[in-house]
Amino acid sequence: MLTEIMQHTPKWVFFLFAGLLWLGAKQLIANSVSLFRTTLMPLAMAGLSVYGVTSAFGDAYGPLLAWAVAAAALLALVLQRPLPAGTRYDPVGRRFHLAGSGWPLVLMMGIFFTKYAVAAALAMHPGLRGDGQFSLWVPAVYGVFTGTFVGRAVRLWKLAIRDDRALAAGSI
Repeated sequence: MLTEIMQHTPKWVFFLFAGLLWLGAKQLIANSVSLFRTTLMPLAMAGLSVYGVTSAFGDAYGPLLAWAVAAAALLALVLQRPLPAGTRYDPVGRRFHLAGSGWPLVLMMGIFFTKYAVAAALAMHPGLRGDGQFSLWVPAVYGVFTGTFVGRAVRLWKLAIRDDRALAAGSI
């Protein structure tokens, strides 16, 4: 069955997988990123997450609400966590210096494989679209990934705002 699923997968999906794998693997090593990239990645992943919900369940309110509740809950949870050790912001260069982390890769692969598994499940069992449990749990999983991604970015933005204010006040 897995072979048949893979054979019916459009070729572009494999390219998307490779691109996300490459992008996530780059996050494993320490790097310096701009404010723009700090915002772009969570927005792109949130968009992919919402696309996963709407492509599976349309614009039904229940799945979208499950996604939003899970995203908000994880956002709140992530915002309570401290930034990883060694995270710095350079207000003059407007860049973050980040330690390597596997979390971006885990989150990207989580969204990708959730979308892939849901698409395969719905192709084999179209009736799942109307299953109450399925239409709430799947969007909630997407929401968990989104809230985590966005929460990580918001923590970095809070650091940037704090350090920009300190630079403006002359205390850096």
